[in-house]
Amino acid sequence: MRSSGHPTTRPRTLPPGYAPRVPTVTTDVLELAYTVLGPAEGAPVVLLHGWPDAARSWGPVAARLADAGHRVLLPEWRGTGGTTFRSAETVRDATAAALASDVLDLVDALGVDRFAVVGHDWGARVAYQLAALVPERLSSIAALALAYQPRGTFAFPSFAQAQNFWYQWLMYVDAGAEAVRADPVGFARRQWETWSPPGWWDEAELEATAAVAFRHPDWPATTLNGYRTRFLADEPVDARYDDVRARVAAVEHLTVPTLMVQGGADTCDPPSESEGQEGHFDAYERVVVEGVGHFPQREAPERVADLVLAHLAAHR
Repeated sequence: MRSSGHPTTRPRTLPPGYAPRVPTVTTDVLELAYTVLGPAEGAPVVLLHGWPDAARSWGPVAARLADAGHRVLLPEWRGTGGTTFRSAETVRDATAAALASDVLDLVDALGVDRFAVVGHDWGARVAYQLAALVPERLSSIAALALAYQPRGTFAFPSFAQAQNFWYQWLMYVDAGAEAVRADPVGFARRQWETWSPPGWWDEAELEATAAVAFRHPDWPATTLNGYRTRFLADEPVDARYDDVRARVAAVEHLTVPTLMVQGGADTCDPPSESEGQEGHFDAYERVVVEGVGHFPQREAPERVADLVLAHLAAHR
């Protein structure tokens, strides 16, 4: 979808004090909130956050990129930050097709024609889909924590990996979905506690992220939709993104230069899940960062910033 107007700052229907006021663009579906760092003339880089997380996860990495002269754009996904749905009737579609469309809405509204994308987790999946959809507009992509899924399809995992994905199966049953709605912060906390070696977060950071993500009124709905649509045929999606889904489903090979950053100690998506994918790319580099779990940009921000800056410089 394309934006219907220029960036604006608008009141939003969020609890008082919920999130700082940031610019938004108005799309067919959203008031889409974002932050911009760095010089206006800098080469644009879009940083896409993962789940369960928020745009604040990019803090040190975003600062490094901006200091290096890049124009850094940080959208806030549906169900996080200052982003809100314009209608209560809209399906809370959080599939990668919907999120990729949101990114295109943002860059189009800001007049950005060519850009790089760096994505973590859900953001990594969107980066791959953007490379399938608009390769001519991307200078490069970098994907943190998630391997490429050709054609955008979800293959059923091995039994060992299915055990790691317990949180997904929980959401597929009605009682599990209700538990997520009842305690979204507790649900997110469990992923933070178990997906990486201990010591990378504290209660203050969890609460700060919860304040702009897990406590968002739409976070449970977008979370449930983003996962339940993978294997439940009756989970609703927004038909306006059917064309995007069809276009991605036709692509197995990506021509956009790609960096994949894998945490060597990731217990959600371990290194075995991202091995042997070189054949899907024209230009591909995979870096395993030892001792790092599922949140590389939080756990090793300087290392991630070094890798991303080198990748961006090599593929301007």
